[in-house]
Amino acid sequence: MPIQSVKAAVRSAAEVWSLAWPTVITMMSYTTMQFVDSVMVAQIGAVELAAQGNGGVWTWTVMAFLVGAITLVNTFVAQSVGAGETAAVARYAWAGIWLALGSWLVVLVPIGFFALPWAFSWMDHPPAMQAMEVQYAQILMAGGCVTLVGKAVSNFFFGIGRPKIVTLAAIVGNIVNLVLNYVFIFGAAGLPDHGLPGIPGIPAMGVAGSALATVIGTAVECAIPLCVFLGPTMARTYSTRTLWRPSRAAIKDLIRVGWPASLQFGNEMFCWSVFMTVLVGTFGTAHLAAGWIVLRYMHLSFMPAVGFSIATATLVGRSIGAKQPELAARYARTAVWMSVLYMSAWAVLMVVFREPMVRLFTNPAEVGAASADQVVEIASRIMICAAIFQAFDAVGIIYTGALRGAGDTLWPGIIVVTLSWVVIVGGGWWIANAFPELGSLGPWIGSTIYIIAIGGSMAWRFERGPWRTHQLIRHASPK
Repeated sequence: MPIQSVKAAVRSAAEVWSLAWPTVITMMSYTTMQFVDSVMVAQIGAVELAAQGNGGVWTWTVMAFLVGAITLVNTFVAQSVGAGETAAVARYAWAGIWLALGSWLVVLVPIGFFALPWAFSWMDHPPAMQAMEVQYAQILMAGGCVTLVGKAVSNFFFGIGRPKIVTLAAIVGNIVNLVLNYVFIFGAAGLPDHGLPGIPGIPAMGVAGSALATVIGTAVECAIPLCVFLGPTMARTYSTRTLWRPSRAAIKDLIRVGWPASLQFGNEMFCWSVFMTVLVGTFGTAHLAAGWIVLRYMHLSFMPAVGFSIATATLVGRSIGAKQPELAARYARTAVWMSVLYMSAWAVLMVVFREPMVRLFTNPAEVGAASADQVVEIASRIMICAAIFQAFDAVGIIYTGALRGAGDTLWPGIIVVTLSWVVIVGGGWWIANAFPELGSLGPWIGSTIYIIAIGGSMAWRFERGPWRTHQLIRHASPK
């Protein structure tokens, strides 16, 4: 390889890493909160762990339909920076904030308090589990405004290449969540089995307490970058205080380009929710608990890749705005191999240490040794599936982000919608019925095929190259 090519590769890797590492920490924030919630709730019992997982996944499913368009703030801001359209930067950030607030009021609140209780009753889970599922989901939905606004503000900072502010907020928010989780979940009772005292005067709220802690932690995480966004430095550079009025053109742009991403994110989450709560849930509480344990580790494995994906979207968007598509391609390919290395390491961990990793979520003193061993046995088998698709997942995540940074959102959306219904739902249902002796492992085999197919599809689309002609910022800043 020529020395110039080596230097270019090293330079690209350094640029990707400098933007990605704070973004990785940021993207781990909500996942870490959910992971901590699950570990603590698991100390109460398997039913509570399953309820927390079910309530969380359906809440995030609804939010995902909204977050897709809001994440396009990153794309428009990055392309505006690359094109030198400074005035457009703040308008697109505020468009994301207004879109977040409107979506929360019009979508999240009505669904959370009217549709979700009916949906959980339709799933026919045990009554005690249903009550906890609804309670957990409704608390998260009520606090969803800070989650959505936080996404808009975070994507503004990603787009201008200042992710460290969001990283700091994520760290503080997680510390708040960790402390309040212990306070609200266990209350005055504490964890006597582990020698940990309770908090006098605080009632033990269980699953609902974990939801309340997550909302407060997320609110703190949203407040810190929002204060910086409105601070004097951003106001001088991007006029963030004066361009707050809703821009119909900017909001329309986010919706026009972002709706395929919203459909993609939301539909994929919907299919995963059906997969977990219906297909896996058919096999009983032990299979549900095992599935949620594996998913928590999957989140830890792929969310850093999502951070690399966001950094890639920023770099690709900036390059497209500056009319440098070859530079955009180099950033994307660099991020792919970096993420593949990371997620392949997770694959090794999932195979070698799968049993002790699963036992972290089990408490034999509460659920009984036999029940804990059953959950460990099921989850250990599922871990093998998760290990198989790790590298393919990295490829799909990064190339999806690269396409989004270029504004190429329709084709990926169509592919994800089609494959998720055909393979995750249809294929999972067929395997579960054709090979019932596999238990919940059957649907997980279907999900493995899906993730491999998505990775190959997104790589083909990006390398084929139609995104090179996309140019979202063509005119003066929208009014």
